[in-house]
Amino acid sequence: MNPTDLFASLPDMAVFARVVDAGNFSLAARQLGSTPSTVSRQIKRLEQTLGARLLERSTRHIRLTEAGAQVYRHCHDMLNAANGAVDAAGNVTARPHGRVRLSAPTAFAKTVLHPLVPDFLQRYPEVDVQLMFTDREADPLVDDLDLVIRLTERPPPGLAGRALGSVKWVLCASPAYLEKRGVPRHPQDLAGHDCLYLGETTDDNCWRLRRGQEVKTVAVKGRYIANHAGARLEAALSGLGIANLPDFSAEDALAQGGVVRVLPEWALDAGAYMGAVWLLYPPKRALPPKVRVLIDYLVECLEARHQAI
Repeated sequence: MNPTDLFASLPDMAVFARVVDAGNFSLAARQLGSTPSTVSRQIKRLEQTLGARLLERSTRHIRLTEAGAQVYRHCHDMLNAANGAVDAAGNVTARPHGRVRLSAPTAFAKTVLHPLVPDFLQRYPEVDVQLMFTDREADPLVDDLDLVIRLTERPPPGLAGRALGSVKWVLCASPAYLEKRGVPRHPQDLAGHDCLYLGETTDDNCWRLRRGQEVKTVAVKGRYIANHAGARLEAALSGLGIANLPDFSAEDALAQGGVVRVLPEWALDAGAYMGAVWLLYPPKRALPPKVRVLIDYLVECLEARHQAI
């Protein structure tokens, strides 16, 4: 391929990489501000230029051919290099400015991140923040995000990250409730209490607790079931029972004495929505100042938060 043809094909290569990342033509077209028919023509043109079929198409899905998988890797690297060039040029000014798009699980975003935003905006008056509340596992490469917060043991392949701490679950109740109903001394005692749990699956009322090598599972019951941590916390504060809560959700109420820990020597295994908290972003890129300062700010604030607990 001569240089002229190569340069002419670069936009089509970029579109091809976006189609693969998006998983279909329609979503890729929306992300590119184009139309599915235009995107399809660009892919066909690239296939003709390269002399190879890159995608197997169906009504709603696409699948990479063997040649397409190899071409995609190079096109993806090309886009990373282009992004790196843009970022490097922006870094020359060393002045954080522009919008940062950040995604996080809903409860964590509302309880932990949202309260931190005003101080950050005051520190960096030229940086805007768009915080996306979602429990879907967002991907910064696919969803056009600068940063993604996810509960995972380690960064998934293709992403870099910074650890922000961890999420554990605790059992909490108001002092008034415990004075009236008694303080559980053992996990089996929970069976005789009103308990506040999620109710999203059939076994959400089976609480599994661990103390060293000892593991106990107890079936709990209660008159109020809610799949929102904030609602269960408010119910516990109102004396409706013992709630299972992410530690960040209960932190302020515990500090103020509105609720107290129940069976604090036992660790509660919630199954989901627990573990290490990672701040994820695309690798092999010079981060723009606006993103770098938000990362540093979140690390600073959350490390101080964990030290205070």
